[in-house]
Amino acid sequence: MHREMTEEHQHYLESDESDVFGFWLYIMSDCILFSVLFATFIVLNMPGTGGPDLKNYIDLKYVLIETFFLLASNFVFGLAVLNLNQDKIAKVQTWLVISFLFGLCFVFLELREFINLASEGFRWDYSGKASSFFTLVGTHGLHVSCGLFWVLIMIIQLSFIRETHIVKRRMTYLGLFWNFLDIVWIFVFTVVYLVGAL
Repeated sequence: MHREMTEEHQHYLESDESDVFGFWLYIMSDCILFSVLFATFIVLNMPGTGGPDLKNYIDLKYVLIETFFLLASNFVFGLAVLNLNQDKIAKVQTWLVISFLFGLCFVFLELREFINLASEGFRWDYSGKASSFFTLVGTHGLHVSCGLFWVLIMIIQLSFIRETHIVKRRMTYLGLFWNFLDIVWIFVFTVVYLVGAL
């Protein structure tokens, strides 16, 4: 019996190590992806390059509202993690639902922003400047959408998975991913919107 428990514990440790390595490998690959997109955006938006300037179309108040929803989603996710540490699964699910709704509002506002920009003449196929903007911001939005799908899966799984170790591990990875997206958005907000508005 003791040997079986030891083997199971060893299996969990090995599984954790491979999961952690794979997850950080993924995060590093995403860092490279966003670095390339940021570099492309900066180069294509240098003074003197062709195409309409983004600053003529930016609405910073609207973007601040988007930012609030994304940061609020991350904050509420943190409350879910705190309740998970106290084994209050129902509260964890409630906070995750609220986090999901805030994130969904962010994606909705971003899509609406894209539609408004396109209707005003700043289209993704109009110039390199526009393409770099839509590609960078859109890639972040796609990641947020994948994160929302992941949150939904966690909400459902919390009703069935009873192994605390597995739940905490999955929530930790999701939390790291969510924090990563917030950090990327802070760079997007600063480099694309604030600097772009000048």
